[in-house]
Amino acid sequence: MVGACFANKRLSCQPNSRSYTGSCTEAAKFTFGHFAGTKSRFPLNVVGWAVGGVGALEDLPVILVVEDDHSVQSIVEEALSDGGFEPAIAASGEEAVTLLKGNKRKYRALVTDINLSGNMGGWEVAKQAREIDPAFPVVYMTGAHADEYGSHGVPNSILLTKPFAPAQLVTAVSQLLNSGTTTP
Repeated sequence: MVGACFANKRLSCQPNSRSYTGSCTEAAKFTFGHFAGTKSRFPLNVVGWAVGGVGALEDLPVILVVEDDHSVQSIVEEALSDGGFEPAIAASGEEAVTLLKGNKRKYRALVTDINLSGNMGGWEVAKQAREIDPAFPVVYMTGAHADEYGSHGVPNSILLTKPFAPAQLVTAVSQLLNSGTTTP
């Protein structure tokens, strides 16, 4: 997809690939690209950083992931890392709410499974997150409770039904972050 980012901050794309003519900082800030014909991936914000357009790697958006299944945790963690995010994993709803209350400004979005071990499910975790910040971005993941989204999901959130492609998760988080309704 992306060939290189030059000093004029324009993206140069390989022939026969999708093109983008905006600046590096305008490019889908929180997605990843790859050099056409290779398997090498890099967060697009690293390209901007290399030419002085975006903050250093330490400034990656931290996404709180609530998932009690270790295999799903690994997939979500890898997808978010590849997408230019720093995932922080909580294995229960109670742990997630404690982290959110203790570090309000640290986390930029919540990705939560609906059916969690413990006393608090994903619906409640998202409601607690929205009590802390009414515009906090929320992405739900579920394999069995999609039909409850209309009555239990918080407004302006996204529901992903398992199984989903890792790129769908990165796109959902990016869409919510890029909508401009979040607080830094």
